[in-house]
Amino acid sequence: MYRTHRCGELRMPHVGTTVTVCGWVQRVRKMGGLLFVDLRDRWGIVQLVVSDAEAALRSEVEALGREWVIRATGIVRERSSKNATLSTGDVEIELQTLTLLNRSEVPPFTIETETDGGDELRMKYRYLDIRRPPVRDALLLRHQIAQSVRSYLNARDFVEIETPFLIKSTPEGARDFVVPSRMHAGEFYALPQSPQTFKQLLMVAGMERYYQIVRCFRDEDLRADRQPEFTQIDCEMSFVEREDILCEFESFMRTLFEEVLGVTFDGAFQRMPYSEAMSKYGSDKPDLRVGMEIHDVTAFTRETGFSVFDNAPYVGGICVKDGAKYTRKQLDALTDFVKRPQVGGTGLIYARIAPEDGSIKSSADKFLTPALLAKFAQELGATQGDLMLFMAGKTTETQVALGTLRLEVARNERLLDPKVFKPLWVVNFPLFEWDEETQRFYAMHHPFTSPHPDDVELFESNPGAMRANAYDMVINGTEVGGGSIRIFDRTIQERMFKALGFTEEAAHAQFGFLLDAFRYGAPPHGGIAFGFDRLCSLFGGADSIRDYIAFPKNNAGRDVMIASPSLIDSAQLTELHLVVKE
Repeated sequence: MYRTHRCGELRMPHVGTTVTVCGWVQRVRKMGGLLFVDLRDRWGIVQLVVSDAEAALRSEVEALGREWVIRATGIVRERSSKNATLSTGDVEIELQTLTLLNRSEVPPFTIETETDGGDELRMKYRYLDIRRPPVRDALLLRHQIAQSVRSYLNARDFVEIETPFLIKSTPEGARDFVVPSRMHAGEFYALPQSPQTFKQLLMVAGMERYYQIVRCFRDEDLRADRQPEFTQIDCEMSFVEREDILCEFESFMRTLFEEVLGVTFDGAFQRMPYSEAMSKYGSDKPDLRVGMEIHDVTAFTRETGFSVFDNAPYVGGICVKDGAKYTRKQLDALTDFVKRPQVGGTGLIYARIAPEDGSIKSSADKFLTPALLAKFAQELGATQGDLMLFMAGKTTETQVALGTLRLEVARNERLLDPKVFKPLWVVNFPLFEWDEETQRFYAMHHPFTSPHPDDVELFESNPGAMRANAYDMVINGTEVGGGSIRIFDRTIQERMFKALGFTEEAAHAQFGFLLDAFRYGAPPHGGIAFGFDRLCSLFGGADSIRDYIAFPKNNAGRDVMIASPSLIDSAQLTELHLVVKE
């Protein structure tokens, strides 16, 4: 054995013991007549100490560089100057022998909690970045969550089954990554956006309870919580209704929070219809850590003489508690914020309620009377010292913009505590989305989502009014999981395809295997998939999922460490029957 103990496990009971440890040199320090080495492994850091009396050993230690790999033997003793920030801070090792296992070049950035490396540099040398405690701990947290997931599902008779990565390309919302076939000229596999059809086939196959922690692939624009390859906790159950799944996976989420973070929740998770989420929060994934609900004040704004309000189909507002203190500069910044293309607002009207006497002054006092402003204040629940913010325009677009503004104010006010968790279920989504450009309906989730039982007869007469028997679990403004009761009746599935504009031939060309399977006694079934990377970052209190993935891509979809994607040589192209156009 190279070592008898790990660096991070030494404690006071080890005092007087001779130990051997291995790891990377974090730093070498001189203090008076003593030399100190901070030695790091995956389990933590321990301090080695060499006195003046050990002249030969001192010269070896003084020659050490950062990130050199060494083996050290010595006696554990109590530290005279303890370090409460280290788990091993009560002890140190009085060094007796030192073995150099490997040298290191000077690393391109400091391997410490706070590093001087930028994102691209850290991604290029990711194997060094992972040595840093925050990244190491993020990956260990991911491991811990994965173990809890498997433990919970295994105990409830779910069976872990792997599904293929080389599949048929099917329309599921995002672009597929495609893989050319060498053996079948001109034909392509696709990498799965999800195991959706396979888990439904497993229900037809009688497996009844399936799960998989599975890699999925989508060729789409990237952001902090999105990668081209990502991981889902994918689950499916037979002979269930929506309530069965909500109860099972609410229990699942409670167990993860309790086992991993020690967090418990009082009462059942809130159930919120999609329509309420949009009208109150301007989002189908509302963050409930803050109030500031959106209020519809359209009815109060007719015939004010203020064209911004009079001509708008919708006027909504939010109340910022104690916001009357906002300066003109701060309000101008919020106005500029809502005008950004990604927010979609056209402008902002504000009204302050004086903390001294409750008088209200607005940015449109010429048109908005004191009586009208008082009605606004009553509707928004605004009182002395508060600030009211209003936007006008098309209903959905304005609600979304107000929802985005609401979160911007919450960030500015530091109201989004990452250690506070507010889970809820969002239910009753629309089944379809209408696309003006193509003049057709698209499935809001996917084409296997069952319609709400009360809406089945609207397929032909009013598909736009249909609700999906679908549900999302949302925590702190993040959709961590989503699913639905599936269509298991072949006739209803064909009506769904027809509503989506598929001809019978096109539906069978894309999904004939699934439609054929439904002919052989498909059970009622439904499921859910959780974004494993997002769940990890949520538990870790981070906005980005990157540090919870061992080797992530950058925002351009590149792995700068291994220089991927890359060109392939002409022989490979010929083998794959491909020609690259200039």
